This record gives sequence, structure tokens and C-alpha cells, in this order.
Amino acid sequence: MNAHSLPPRSAALAPVIAIVGATGAVGIELIRVLEARQTPLSRLRLLASPRSAGRTLPFRGAEIEVEVLTEDSFAGCDIVFFSAGASISRNYAPLAVQAGAVVIDNSSAFRMDPTVPLIVPEANATALVPHAGIIANPNCVAAIATVALAPLHACWSIRRLSIVTYQSASGAGAAAMEELRAGTAAHLAGAPFTPQVLPHPYAFNIFSHNADVDPETGYNGEELKVVAETRRILNLPRLPIGITCVRVPVLRAHSMAISVRFEDHVTPDLVRARLASAPGVRLVDDRAANHFPMPSEATGTDDVLVGRIRTDLADPSGRTIAMFVAGDQLLKGAALNAVQIAEALGLGVAA
Repeated sequence: MNAHSLPPRSAALAPVIAIVGATGAVGIELIRVLEARQTPLSRLRLLASPRSAGRTLPFRGAEIEVEVLTEDSFAGCDIVFFSAGASISRNYAPLAVQAGAVVIDNSSAFRMDPTVPLIVPEANATALVPHAGIIANPNCVAAIATVALAPLHACWSIRRLSIVTYQSASGAGAAAMEELRAGTAAHLAGAPFTPQVLPHPYAFNIFSHNADVDPETGYNGEELKVVAETRRILNLPRLPIGITCVRVPVLRAHSMAISVRFEDHVTPDLVRARLASAPGVRLVDDRAANHFPMPSEATGTDDVLVGRIRTDLADPSGRTIAMFVAGDQLLKGAALNAVQIAEALGLGVAA
């Protein structure tokens, strides 16, 4: 029997949890989520690069010192959250598994590995088992989108998606968020500003997502990730998906316009009613007040906001619904989803 078909070594007690990349934007948010959800744990260990060693971060009224990540960091750990980039995950996640931990990885390292579950608990929690010690957290756009799409697919069978994203600075990390702040201040002051993190000026500007563009298809890496991961989460390996990913000058929370074609005719009222009862979804769909999902209202919110639900006029058959979605990239798109995976696994963690 695989060690990971058994409860972790401290299942009778609260688990030992570690965060790799604890000082990054997602790592900081993981600490906040564990505190906000009152996650049972016997010890929280914070791991990062040597330049962050010795820093302290607050957790439940105490200060926890950041340790240097090494190959021997995982002894005694039950759950390890990785939020430090794909190369770190590829190098260190197998070592954490060998030490007896279950890894929940926020990077792209294992997302398309067929032996590693790619999980959004509201969408495909049943795919969590079997696993071999590593669980992948999806791309932030795919995670947020599938919270809204999965309950609709369960009712009416999705046949095509068209997505345009409006992605915030948080998706590029803490340095990009700071660059947006600094660039905005410089722009308002009429001062020169040269971006260092992103390839174009961010303040008062939008531009195609900064992932590398495939010269043959013209799609960038972010778009290709969203397509592949959305198909995998929804278990629709051949689902046609058209997508354009754009950076917008918003600090955090991604938004997206989604057009969903179903197998049969579906009305906006039916979609609205289904989403009103869907886990992790909050309807924001007030036509009279012209009030629909906004990143400012999604920021700091666990739920994915969904609204502007209407028939897509481009499809006279009545099988296509257009809607607008907003979700916090650092929460449902990253840290919150990772903690929910641990909760779904039942690794001594309860909401």
C-alpha cells in the first residue's frame, strides 16, 4: 500500500504544516488563510531562500522565524505547500514526499502530469484519489473559471468556451504589485518610470499577458495553460476553448468574460438559479443597478463572483450564455484553493 493511501503520521493530532516560499505573495496569503480558517496544526514551518532566512512573520499572535529551504527541511512534516516556482517544486517536492509529507503545489511543475491530480475542490474533488503524494493547484484563471463552469457543465454539458481575461498584478507576484503602485505614483506625478518586472508600462495601460508567445500559434503560455488545465479539471480533454489573456492595472483579483455554449438550449434564469446554489459562487447580477462582478469587490473574498448572465446574441440557437466572473487570484486562484485541497484530503485539517 502506498504511504499516501494512509493518513499522515500525525492524523490523530494536528498536522505539522510547512510553506515553501513563505515570504512571497502567495506564501503570505497561505499564512493568512490558515489563520482565518482556524486550521488545526501543531506547528507551522516557514521555508524560503537564504535571503529571507531570519525574517519573522506573524501567525496567531506569535512571530515565526523563516528557515532556509534545504533538502532536509521536511522531516516531521505532514503537509507541505509549495509556492516558490516550478523549478523549486520539481527539485524539492519529491524530497518532501519521500519524507512522508503530502505536497500541495501552487506552481506549474506537475499540473499536466497524468499521475498528479489537478484539483479545484468545488469542481473535481473526486479526482483527488488516488495520488502519489503530490496534488497540483491549477493556474489561477482555470481555478476561478471552473468554480463557475463545473456546476453548469454538470447540468447541461459544456460544448465550447470563449474566454477573455483581465488579469491583475497579483498574478505576477509581489514585485509586480509594487511596480504597479510605483508606476502609478510616477505617472500621476508626471515623473519618468521604467518598468523592471513587466515588459510594458503598467499604470493606465493594458497589454497582452507577458508570458512567452508561441510563434506558430500566436497564443501565449498563459493562454495555453488555461486551455489545457480547464480541460483537465472539467474532464473534457477535447473541449474547444478560445482565449485571450490580458494584463490590466488592477492590484489583485482577476476578471474574465466567458461565453459558454451548451449541448442544449439554456436560459439565463436557469443558469442564474444553478449558480445561486453552487459552492464557492456568489451571484452579483443586478441589472437595474448595473452592478456586476468587479475586482475591487472580489479582492479579499473567498467566493467567485458571477454576473452579467445573459443569452449570447451571436448564437441564435439559444445554447450559449455570456457571463462575467471575478475572483481573488491570491485566494481562490492560489492560497485558498490549496488549503481547501488539504481540507478535502482530510489530512487532519478542518475548515
